[in-house]
Amino acid sequence: MVGDDGRVRCFWGGSTPDYVSYHDDEWGRPVHGDDRLFERMTLEAFQSGLAWITILRKRPAFRAAFAGFSIDKVAAFGESDATRLMTDTGIVRNRMKIDAALHNARVAADLPDGLSALLWSYAPAPRPPRPATRAGVPAVTAESTAMAKDLKKRGFRFVGPTTAYALMQATGMVDDHLAGCWVPPLGADPAA
Repeated sequence: MVGDDGRVRCFWGGSTPDYVSYHDDEWGRPVHGDDRLFERMTLEAFQSGLAWITILRKRPAFRAAFAGFSIDKVAAFGESDATRLMTDTGIVRNRMKIDAALHNARVAADLPDGLSALLWSYAPAPRPPRPATRAGVPAVTAESTAMAKDLKKRGFRFVGPTTAYALMQATGMVDDHLAGCWVPPLGADPAA
C-alpha cells in the first residue's frame, strides 16, 4: 500500500493515521523490559476477538487504568480495582480479560528471570527474506505455539498461539513487514 507520503507500507499499515504511526514507529521494532512486554502481552489479550485499532485507540486509557502496566503495581490490584476497571469506559470492559490481566501480573512478578527473558527465549532466528505477500505471514508458528504452551503451564491466561504470535510480531521477535515495505529490516542500516 502506497501512502499519501509516497511510502510503501504493509497492507494494513496505511488504512488510518493511527495505523500509519503504529506501523512506521512501533510494530516489529524490538521491545525489551518486563513492564513494556507485560503491556504488549496484556493489550494483545484484550484485542482477542476485536480489531487492533480498537485497542490502539484505547491504549492511553489502558495505560492510565493499569498503572502504566507496572507489573508490581498491577499484581497488587485487588477486587476493588477489578470493579473500578469494569466501570472504566476508556478500556475494553471484559471481566475475564481484566481478571486475566491481574492474574498474569501476579504470575509475571514471580518469574525468576523476568518476563522479558522468558518471552525473548522463544524468538526464532531471523528468517529472510521478508514475506512477499499477506499470504506469506503465518498466524501461528512452532515458536508461538511453544511460547503459549509454556506461558499456560506457568499459569498465564489469554495467551494462545495466535496471541503469542501477534505479540512476537508487535515486539520485533519476528519481522513480518512485507517485502517492499519502507521500514528497514531488523538489523539493517536505515541509511542504506
